[in-house]
Amino acid sequence: MTSVTQKQHGDAMVAEPYPDLPTLAKHLRKELESKKFVLLYAYNGVGKTRLSGAFRNLGRVVTDDGETAQRDTLYFNAYTEDLFSWDNDLEYEKKRVLELNTDSKFFNGLRELEMEVKIGKLLERYAGFNFYIDYDRRESPSSVGNAGDPLPPAVTFFREREENGDPIAIKISRGEENIFIWCFFLAIVELAMDPEINAYDWVKYIYIDDPISSLDEPNAIAVANHLVQMLTQEDKGPCVIVSTHHVLFFNVLCNELKNRAHRHFLKHGATLDSYVLLDTTAKPFLHHLATLVELNEAQATGALYTHHFNMLRRVMEQTANFFGLEDWKICINATDDDPDKTLYKRMIDLMSHGDYSLYEPREMMEENKAHFRTIFRQFITGHPFNSALFPRDAAK
Repeated sequence: MTSVTQKQHGDAMVAEPYPDLPTLAKHLRKELESKKFVLLYAYNGVGKTRLSGAFRNLGRVVTDDGETAQRDTLYFNAYTEDLFSWDNDLEYEKKRVLELNTDSKFFNGLRELEMEVKIGKLLERYAGFNFYIDYDRRESPSSVGNAGDPLPPAVTFFREREENGDPIAIKISRGEENIFIWCFFLAIVELAMDPEINAYDWVKYIYIDDPISSLDEPNAIAVANHLVQMLTQEDKGPCVIVSTHHVLFFNVLCNELKNRAHRHFLKHGATLDSYVLLDTTAKPFLHHLATLVELNEAQATGALYTHHFNMLRRVMEQTANFFGLEDWKICINATDDDPDKTLYKRMIDLMSHGDYSLYEPREMMEENKAHFRTIFRQFITGHPFNSALFPRDAAK
């Protein structure tokens, strides 16, 4: 495997293939020897989360007992959120708390390092609620007067207090919870970048996968800008990979980091278990056009998978934003008397949100392929895209 992602063939750039995720992860570690940052854009379902795991595993040494004896990567991905779980106080429904799984090294030095203060300073940028961490929770006392078994530390959220000053516990929304966990992670990143903090001196790499999937555009810009400010305060410190399917977040990171980062479009290779990196460092990343070209090729060859509906919907959303339309569904250019117009809308909705389309790509049934081709052709012929993008005549 060469250390470059593309080779020059005449005027075209040909992507270098990677047969599996461990090979790709090794390449990314090689890239971080020349630049501190790597930015990856990829659609949902390509394997960003699994890639973060493969990258982590390259620096992980596990004992015969299954214990991690050595590691070098602090990562944020879908599994990070699983370290937090709600105790909804089903018996009394009064005090709902977010419990921390302290079996994970993620929570090293939680009390000693005054994490509440660090998290609070970050959280005030994004949220209007407060919190505190209870480190000494115990079950209700037994009949013999014991204090009860210890419970895991938990976070109590509140906005208001009782007259006596006690916080009035609340359960925050899913989006607010995501922001809190993100700020928790950022507080740990700050510690990992501090050479005087020993608890996280093992961190050589920071891998961040899709931290803002549920945020609106203003918050996506704010999170990206804040992340770059934090990571570029010092020239030294851990190297960083950020992967995302959120194009605005990706573009803000690219603009902020400029030539300090390798920038790539991660895609499946010839098969679903192989991968290619398209270098976007030297040219603008017009993701929606690249997506249309890929979808045109897929519909022309018949290699259509369920996740292609997700890709088509994303292009429609971006097109609707560009033209100032109220809803992406307006981009479905079926005529009003087309009996299948409602079907097309429903199909894109269902196929782009089902778990199978995002995480277990499967080939479409022939009937769905026919519907996809119809929707795609109506879309590209009904909008002013450059026909040169489509070497195969998709309009027929």
